[in-house]
Amino acid sequence: MNLLCLSISHHTAPVEVRERLWLSPEEIVKTLPETLRLGCSEAVLFSTCNRTELYAVTDGRLPHESLIRELIKQKNAGSVVHESHFSVYRGPEAAGHLFRVASGIESMVLGDVQILMQVKEGYQLAVNAGTAGFFLHHLFPSAFHTGKRSRTETTIGTGAVSVGYAAVELAERIFENLRKKTALVIGAGETAKLTAKHLRGKNIGSLTITNRTQNRADQLARVLVCSTIPFDRFRESLADADIVIASVRVDTHILTADDVARALEHRHTGALFLVDIGVPRNIDPAAGKLENVFLYDIDTLTAMVDENVHKRRAQIPAVERIVADELHSLELWHASLQSTPTIQALTAMMETIRKGEVEKNINRFGEKDRELVELVTKRIVNKILHTPIAYMRNGHDAGPTERLLSVNVIRRIFGLDHDNAKRDDDA
Repeated sequence: MNLLCLSISHHTAPVEVRERLWLSPEEIVKTLPETLRLGCSEAVLFSTCNRTELYAVTDGRLPHESLIRELIKQKNAGSVVHESHFSVYRGPEAAGHLFRVASGIESMVLGDVQILMQVKEGYQLAVNAGTAGFFLHHLFPSAFHTGKRSRTETTIGTGAVSVGYAAVELAERIFENLRKKTALVIGAGETAKLTAKHLRGKNIGSLTITNRTQNRADQLARVLVCSTIPFDRFRESLADADIVIASVRVDTHILTADDVARALEHRHTGALFLVDIGVPRNIDPAAGKLENVFLYDIDTLTAMVDENVHKRRAQIPAVERIVADELHSLELWHASLQSTPTIQALTAMMETIRKGEVEKNINRFGEKDRELVELVTKRIVNKILHTPIAYMRNGHDAGPTERLLSVNVIRRIFGLDHDNAKRDDDA
């Protein structure tokens, strides 16, 4: 299996190095043809905030260092990124690494659900650029299947593993349908931004952002397509909110128990859900003692996250078994496309056909002619097989992709592997 993987990730490099090698879709499309120019016959490249990975089919003679230098060159990052920041995988090890990435067990956030889509996007860019060929057209759908199995057959992707998402999970426990609820997010920093995005992802009915710096609130509101309210007026909207997320840096409480009590006087029905993600705390803890008020702080959310991370880690062995199973299937498929087993399968199939036809008709011949029938039919079969067998043995000067493709065509023409053919068609 002439597969090569070059990976720079959070396992091998800090963020200041990874960010220098991040490639936009436009840069990926520009870089892919250069890998073919260097000697790859196929290539897929994808880039996220935590990893940039190149998967290439080579003839085994192309030095991986030349591909690493090309990636660094594309980003003019030689002063920051070095060869030592890369992990290098070959053959089945490279395929297994891809399957683990697609399954989320290589992610910084264990069980990350976004990585599978990011890998798919990278593969589609290569398809559009014409750099994904016969082998990668089988490898990447196998990786997608592995990722899907990991998420449907295990719980590797369930449970919040960020404080912001934990807050939204808690809100879902209290309110059955967030589509009918109103949320107010106080703050526009990273945690507040992620929490607001999760609320929008859960189709919250109404979302409002407030922040001491109005410009930052406006920027976030444009992204999330929601409204804002001036920071000095947000208390006026408390009575209309079902969910309040507070995440700002302050020395004193921005919401007192009296503020919450006054808001409750103007509410008609329903619980008020308060989440305090601030450190120091943004909301007076005494507010949680008010009737029909649910107040959670950073410690509660962190405990939820820790518990969910522990549960996800317990799923790693099950995911590894799925990866091993899919890798075994890939290796069987790849082995079937090698010349020797295909020649053997083709010869055996032709011999079975020949013997069957001879046995059905042998009684039509006299005793002295039967030996001649055996000899003649064997010679006919050998002559039919001579050209495809000679080609499989000697006609593969083009490259690894062409070798696999030609053997695959022969297997399909002669019906040697219906299961693999069906899987390729389905992919």
